[in-house]
Amino acid sequence: MHVVTKTVALLLATACLALAQPAPVLRVDVARPVAEIQPTMWGVFFEDINFGADGGIYAEMVKNRSFEFFKPLMGWKVDGKKRTEGDVLVQNRGDEKSSNPRYLRVTTNGAVAGDLSLTNEGFRGMGIKKGLRYDFAVLYGYPSAGKVTMQLNLLNAQNEVIGTGTLSPDATASADRDGQWHKAQVSFTATATEPKGKLRIGLEGTGVIDLDMISLFPEDTWKGRPGGMRADMVQMLADLKPGFVRFPGGCIVEGHDLEQRYQWKKTLGPIEDRQLLINRWNFEFGHRPAPDYFQTFGLGFLEYFQLCEDIGAAPLPILNCGMACQFNTAELVPMSQIDPYVQDALDLIEFANGDVSTQWGKVRAGLGHPKPFNLKMMGVGNENWGPQYIERLAVFQKAIKAKYPDFKLICSSGTDPNGDRFDYLNGNLRAMNADLIDEHYYRRPEWFLQNVGRYDSYPRNGSKVFAGEWAAQSDDVAKPTNKNNWQCALSEAAFMTGLERNAAVVQMASYAPLFANADGWQWTPDLIWVDNLHVYGTPNYYVQQLYSRNKGTNVLSMTANGQALAGKDSLYASAAWDKAASEIILKMVNVSGKSVNRTVQLDGAKKLARTGTVMLLTNDKLDAVNSFENATAVSPVEQQIPVDSNKKTVAMMLAPRSLSVVRIKVTP
Repeated sequence: MHVVTKTVALLLATACLALAQPAPVLRVDVARPVAEIQPTMWGVFFEDINFGADGGIYAEMVKNRSFEFFKPLMGWKVDGKKRTEGDVLVQNRGDEKSSNPRYLRVTTNGAVAGDLSLTNEGFRGMGIKKGLRYDFAVLYGYPSAGKVTMQLNLLNAQNEVIGTGTLSPDATASADRDGQWHKAQVSFTATATEPKGKLRIGLEGTGVIDLDMISLFPEDTWKGRPGGMRADMVQMLADLKPGFVRFPGGCIVEGHDLEQRYQWKKTLGPIEDRQLLINRWNFEFGHRPAPDYFQTFGLGFLEYFQLCEDIGAAPLPILNCGMACQFNTAELVPMSQIDPYVQDALDLIEFANGDVSTQWGKVRAGLGHPKPFNLKMMGVGNENWGPQYIERLAVFQKAIKAKYPDFKLICSSGTDPNGDRFDYLNGNLRAMNADLIDEHYYRRPEWFLQNVGRYDSYPRNGSKVFAGEWAAQSDDVAKPTNKNNWQCALSEAAFMTGLERNAAVVQMASYAPLFANADGWQWTPDLIWVDNLHVYGTPNYYVQQLYSRNKGTNVLSMTANGQALAGKDSLYASAAWDKAASEIILKMVNVSGKSVNRTVQLDGAKKLARTGTVMLLTNDKLDAVNSFENATAVSPVEQQIPVDSNKKTVAMMLAPRSLSVVRIKVTP
């Protein structure tokens, strides 16, 4: 939060004057809760898009560390005063090590300082921080007698040295002789801060050395875990207090074709055994090419589960259902070959929840986590559609429910919130008694305002809704001109009042996509933006945060003249009861350019505190955005507001273009 601006302070202060002015009355029925709000109501959706994992939350700084990109030396530069032809060769072990076949063989020929070096450019550069320790590691072996020393240099954008280390791998280690690779590591400290740094490895001595898995991590990972995640990015998620994390996508679950689909079992175990895969966002958009976008799976399923546990969120994995992306190849596995896909789902439940005596529970324990992850739900397919999806889903549903009757399945309603495709899926899924139907909507801000009442007429019984992917588009879907501006965030805030009012139907919701690298994005808008050193939340992020941190446990009826506030007089509102805190929570959105007075009557309330707390999110300009230079241009401010505890009323002066979240304590 930040200091209240003069404009906002004036708007809040004038609320006191509203006590003396007649204002329309909004009635909240505190005594009769309408529906429960699920702990999973507001969550986050993670996909490795926009360099969200590699080059993002996964803190590895070396790009193409195992030389497995389609161009084996992409990201690397071989240089030096005495470099000769053939002194650096890419070797391929083929079937001997199919998960990681390539490595580098370097012949030094008596090299001294400056004769031969390997330089890695990182992910659009390396973010280096003065005074921070950096941990370098490499797998190596000597195929013949020799001795090689590595001089390690962190470089700034001008190629000046800003950190040094020396590593002398044991000359008695031979990858060829004993069939094992050996790990060497050293740590050193940066002497300057640099957003576009590089790592240079100078090789000196005489001999031949094989190198693989060349790695550099900062010491300040999340919870200090070696080889872990960027702490500032994880903290942004923790600050949301999400009810769930959906992972690993998204379209990467489907893959361009089935060979490129996400396979969770291949993301477990030692990182050198996790087989690299091209990221489908590598080639999807001609206007934003990303030929260096691959998935190393350093962030794998164990790490996803651990992340959920760390931040107190329920895990929601999404698995491939035997269908590749229907926008790309629409490739299908025949129904006669669907069983391995179903078994993957059953095995994942056992991996997450099984006792250590089970096959996959034992695997989890062997990876250092004997305690179960308490997985309660998963998604089957991502944005899949048509009768071919329904046919495959039915097999998953039958097998999973037979073994785990209470386990919840998230089912796809396709790519759009209406039309023949949606109608077909919605009808069939409800006939199948689907647990949750995943609806997606990327639309203009106007759509979100017009659809605040979307779920008012949905059946209260039967299948529930997961609003799994949505974001207001300032221009159009997937356009590079989309902005995370206040108009989009404000329309989302209004729409979310409708989701909350209908918590009897909508049990989960998540904005998408989550992260974007400022130098490597493919899709806008996005919730959180990062560069190599910084991170900031968009106005949309603060809307999500205000809802998630003020969720409540039960919906309360909030009406004006007996009607829900869903756009009349440009107002949108919802109310909730927080049982644990014994507080009433009001969320009120004014989308007009004028301030509005309203009196909120808290019917059925017991004794109220004399003041409440208001979190106000507002900006005069609809095109306002946050940025690295001004990360909190649109962010919440906090103020106290008087409550008439005798009349059980609170007078609200709703600022123009604002979201106000009010909490009022009910005292014994």
